[in-house]
Amino acid sequence: MPWWKGINACRGEWLVVDRRLLTGIGGLDEVLRGGLLAQRAYLVRGGPGSGKTTVGLHFLAEGVAAGEPTLFINQGEPEAEVRANAASIGLDLVGITFLDLTPSATLFTEGQTYDVFHPAEVELEPTTQAIIEAVRQIRPARVFLDAMTQLRYLSLDKVHFRRQAISLLRFLVSQGATVLFASESQHADQDADMQFMSDGVIHMDNNAGLRTVMVSKLRGSAFAPGSHSVSIEADGMHVYPRLTPQEHSKPFVAETLSSGVPEIDELMGGGIERGTVTIMSGPSGVGKTTLGLQFMKEAAGRGERSVVYTFEENAEVLAYRAQRVNIPVANMVATGTLSMVQIEPLRYTADQFGCMVRDQVEKADAHLVMLDSISGFGMCMREDQPETYLHAVAKYLRNMGVTTILINETTNITGDFRATDNAISYLADNIVYLRYIEIHGELRKVLGVLKKRMSDFEKTMREFEITRYGVKVGAALTNMRGILHGTPTLVDTPPR
Repeated sequence: MPWWKGINACRGEWLVVDRRLLTGIGGLDEVLRGGLLAQRAYLVRGGPGSGKTTVGLHFLAEGVAAGEPTLFINQGEPEAEVRANAASIGLDLVGITFLDLTPSATLFTEGQTYDVFHPAEVELEPTTQAIIEAVRQIRPARVFLDAMTQLRYLSLDKVHFRRQAISLLRFLVSQGATVLFASESQHADQDADMQFMSDGVIHMDNNAGLRTVMVSKLRGSAFAPGSHSVSIEADGMHVYPRLTPQEHSKPFVAETLSSGVPEIDELMGGGIERGTVTIMSGPSGVGKTTLGLQFMKEAAGRGERSVVYTFEENAEVLAYRAQRVNIPVANMVATGTLSMVQIEPLRYTADQFGCMVRDQVEKADAHLVMLDSISGFGMCMREDQPETYLHAVAKYLRNMGVTTILINETTNITGDFRATDNAISYLADNIVYLRYIEIHGELRKVLGVLKKRMSDFEKTMREFEITRYGVKVGAALTNMRGILHGTPTLVDTPPR
């Protein structure tokens, strides 16, 4: 007898213990911590268009790919329509056996009615018998029943339905099948009985085009809590697990990374430390993005890979600007040391973006990531409270030893100093500020450090200039007062 088999003393049935079946949807398997436990019954519930049938089709197609016999029991949508809809999203249903129990057109044209008997007394037994015969003939390892709700309409009352449903599920499991059954409902109380009788519950939702999946129950296994984004594309369904920083970590060497500009390194106590989060803050056009790219230029020289996510500026325009100030972006992209990813407004959910970042870090070995900018991130994501998702991304990158640069744009051009316009400064290990000042009627740029957790730093500012030869930083401005107010005044004698 295989090690994974055992007897359930209560039911007297053979059950598979601790064996997982993949659903065919990678992100959903991650949410389920490896897939569904075999030879159990799981409910997929949700309103119309939420993706219940798509989940079931992926589940069966994955079984076919693994060489398992599979059975689709369809009671609502005819087989031809199911196959056509599956083909539209690239799902191959070859190898899946259909038991089509949907009403035929003749039911209406022949005007079949029951004046003496309840439909349950006439139709339920043939339906049940058809399922029994198909299961015993095919011996499926996977069964998808779409939808269990139809059996409710063939039952005399709630008690009768519950008995019939439990009996059906136990029969299917006893025959060696892992069962996925759908429920057509939008509110939890509409199918509460089915949630109790199942071994797991997967909730599908489609709220104004924003698809999500949530697991609320999974007997015998942990699962990722909360809602996770879902998309249905030309190649099928994709689930994007919510980023949970505490579940990810990677050992790394704590070291200081140079900017490649000696004056900047002096100002920042040697540079920025690996695995830290740095906010570069300042008004529009002051040079925040260029300064971030300067660190990436130096990282490329060390053979390390960087990624820029641009939410506002076109990636080609950004690359052109960088080339003109001696940051060879085109060459960095060509050699694979830099990726520039342009994020279109409202195209992605925060969960999708989190998965994109994970791919760059865990699969493409990115060492430095820059988000340009924080406000752009908030506007491009489809959910509310973008600060929550930004916190998760920053914490994840820190845990993975990735150096993170967040570009923050402030509204004040000159005048009173403000590090950030939103309450995100707590995320930062380092805060570098750039700003404009007026000296003798001329607008200048200055650079300074407000916060650095890992080392000491210069408490002065330096003049900052972007030229065609690159970033240039001057000596410390020690003979001025009132720089933070934007209207500095010269003093005769610099302080000692």
